[in-house]
Amino acid sequence: MTARAVVTGIGVVAPSGIGADAHWRTVVARTRRTGPITLFDPTGYPTRYGGEVPGFDAAAYADNRRLVQTDRWTHLGFAATRLALADAGLPDRAPDPYGYAVTLASSSGGNLFGQRELQRLWGGPTRTVGAYQSIAWFYAASVGQLSIHHQFKGPCGVLVAETAGGLDSLAHAARAVRRGTPVVIAGATECPLSPYALACQLASGMLSDVADPERAYRPFDAAASGYLPAEGGAVFVVEELGHALARGARVYGEVSGWAATHDAVHTGPDSAGDPAQYARAMRLALDRAGVGADAVDVVLPDALGVPRYDRSEAAALRAVFADRPPPVTTAKPLTGRAHQGGAALDVATALLAFAHDTLPPSAGPDDVAPGCELDFLRARRRPRSRVALVCARGFDGFNSALVLRGAAPTEGNGAGPVGAPTEGDA
Repeated sequence: MTARAVVTGIGVVAPSGIGADAHWRTVVARTRRTGPITLFDPTGYPTRYGGEVPGFDAAAYADNRRLVQTDRWTHLGFAATRLALADAGLPDRAPDPYGYAVTLASSSGGNLFGQRELQRLWGGPTRTVGAYQSIAWFYAASVGQLSIHHQFKGPCGVLVAETAGGLDSLAHAARAVRRGTPVVIAGATECPLSPYALACQLASGMLSDVADPERAYRPFDAAASGYLPAEGGAVFVVEELGHALARGARVYGEVSGWAATHDAVHTGPDSAGDPAQYARAMRLALDRAGVGADAVDVVLPDALGVPRYDRSEAAALRAVFADRPPPVTTAKPLTGRAHQGGAALDVATALLAFAHDTLPPSAGPDDVAPGCELDFLRARRRPRSRVALVCARGFDGFNSALVLRGAAPTEGNGAGPVGAPTEGDA
């Protein structure tokens, strides 16, 4: 019998708030959390707005020794992991180290730490870098630090596919569960807010330079002008169903199907991805989950906010769902685009929607752009099938899709799902 991978813990550290409850309140209220960048002085940059985690105190989640060795991106990972473990009712240290693993997504690594050290190397009197430069900026730093601290010695790994990696990490976790690892930490955080990181993103030509955070990031809208960068993300406890039920754990939902494809095209000023390959990823994920297109309750798209990519994504969704598209909702305009952390945050939104028995309205578009006509969710709605399709595209051709089956909420308490997800196509 194939082991089933379920999510039993959610840890959110994002512009929408710290903790799953804070994130959910932001999503339902459609409150924008983007604003002026404060992690450094962005004066002189065309993009000066983004999404930052409000009131984040890294010292509340890690000791000083680990903090000085690591970047803010990893600090966010420390916090999200501790929140996810607590939510799942698991201890901070693994009781069975080889039965626990970590598989997170990454892309740009420790930007703030790396920039500080390189500036000291080339501009400081000592012309040196600190001893931790060699590990703090590295894209695998968060996985390494978490596996050491929490004593997770199972099969660990890092997925690098830009935004698509946030979904790939959960797919990898589900495979690890099916191969015999009972508990896997999955998801992603990101912190692309440093002068160097912002310059790299500006080079793509896809950042919004609109000087109004309320209007700067508007995916699928006629006024779309690009995206706003953001930090943060979400981390999950992915657990084998029998293991979860044996300890009486709450179950948010099941990772039922997943797929990844590639366009074989570099991201450039004229590229918009290959909607055929993107649609193929969606179909494969649905097929592997045993879900028909007409059974999908809601779609959470990549929502880049770049007009040509928005049209391409809409075309891919129409190719999969034809004339019966499911409701589409996105919260990314509220938080900014946190790359792989943003895709993980979409997974958290989908699972929380089923936990609260409420599909949240989309944060736009207000004026749907030509070619982006989809069934955008305009008001709260109760789930029908409790099946979500989460989609993500990474720069340079990565496409991923993930199918989630939500568990039924507890009687009288929409925020507390329990028990096993339902079998079949709902």
